[in-house]
Amino acid sequence: MNKFLLAVHVLAAIVAIGPVTVAASMFPPAARLALAAPDDARAVETVRLLHRICRVYAVVGVVVPVFGFATASSMGVLGDGWLIASIVLTVLAAIVLAVLVLPRQEALAEGGGTREATVRLAMFTGVFNLLWAAVTVLMIIRPGSTTGV
Repeated sequence: MNKFLLAVHVLAAIVAIGPVTVAASMFPPAARLALAAPDDARAVETVRLLHRICRVYAVVGVVVPVFGFATASSMGVLGDGWLIASIVLTVLAAIVLAVLVLPRQEALAEGGGTREATVRLAMFTGVFNLLWAAVTVLMIIRPGSTTGV
């Protein structure tokens, strides 16, 4: 059962979190293009599409910690420091996404905002991506793991 839960957890992370990190990273430059050429329907639609991808996959991404908790519980590692750190970083990443990234994307996708807003958004997106990178590293290294790494 551990292997199944772990496989679903990893696949969910790849399928759900991957698109959010990529689309969120693509959003600020696409928004700058749309702001520079507001009559360019393709640029505006690209911004809306990237925001929709981020919103949808953020919701789908809830599956990742659900299966993460199930996996950790079945492996008996819920109290391990590396897992607690991962949980804290995951919560921070979710907050950054929900409070700092998605609302700013929405404002820009609706035609509001400035070039400076895209710069701030790019910074928050970078923080979100760094948090997920840290979680990924913790999941791979897992202090005290039996992999010998």
